Amino acid sequence: MLPAVIAAVLFAGSVIAASRSARLLGSQAANFWRILLATLLLGAWAHTLGHGWGGGAFGLFFLSGVIGFGLGDYALFEALPRLGPRLSSLMINCLAAPFAALIEWLWLDTRLSAAQMLWGLMILAGVGLSLAPERGLPIPRSQRLAGIVFGVFSGLGQGLGAVLTRKAFALAAAAGEQVDGGTAAYQRILGGLAFVTLPYVWSTLRHRWRQDEEAGPRLTPREQRRAAAWVLANALAGPSIGVGFYQWALKTTPSGIVLPITAMTPLLVIPYTYVFEGDRPGWRSLVGGIMAVLGVIGLALHR
Repeated sequence: MLPAVIAAVLFAGSVIAASRSARLLGSQAANFWRILLATLLLGAWAHTLGHGWGGGAFGLFFLSGVIGFGLGDYALFEALPRLGPRLSSLMINCLAAPFAALIEWLWLDTRLSAAQMLWGLMILAGVGLSLAPERGLPIPRSQRLAGIVFGVFSGLGQGLGAVLTRKAFALAAAAGEQVDGGTAAYQRILGGLAFVTLPYVWSTLRHRWRQDEEAGPRLTPREQRRAAAWVLANALAGPSIGVGFYQWALKTTPSGIVLPITAMTPLLVIPYTYVFEGDRPGWRSLVGGIMAVLGVIGLALHR
């Protein structure tokens, strides 16, 4: 339980860092650079203290990364500028849990008790109530629809990636291997890097060839330093340290329990958005927070 909670706190910080870096660099560039940096950090761990490319389940971890880090995070970075960090994180985290539970039920025949499902639903309901808009959002319909589509794909990618990760851990255990969270995260992020590299390179070359306005104005030295700082923060809190704790949680707990806990991420985003965005939470945020915390306690008591 504790690794999942720590992962949720780190993921909350990474959402803000992702949003800020995407504003400065663009969605695809921000996603590529944070995944590349995280790959270097996780690779240093995996090839010194971990198992590197070993462990008996590299292929499945890699595929999990293609879907989770690749498809899931690519869609996340496309949803962020359209919906904002709060709505994006709400959709992605809340949809990932039911997607994962459904996939595990169909594929791995994993069963959750009635109490576990009820507490998980309570967490999701609390997060949803906390982040439900108090008033209509000034987002154009087409932009909102595109953001919702990207949010659904991101949730599906995160959910399927989590199930594949659990399957990879089971495969490694069957082979007599014990893969640590850092090594698993490294093997997964290699798949994500393979997925995001081609779109980033194509986008960069297209902007240079056309020299169109999508590339945006050149960043000032100060903006470059700010962008680098946000990318570093995102890489540390999200795909490296955060995912390391997340992998640890998935190794020992069904994803149908882990994902509802990490679904608290958008709830934990609230203090970050208050500081960096000036967003003040209303009564729904407070009531939803209490519901989500009670749900986590209930899950801990019914394991």
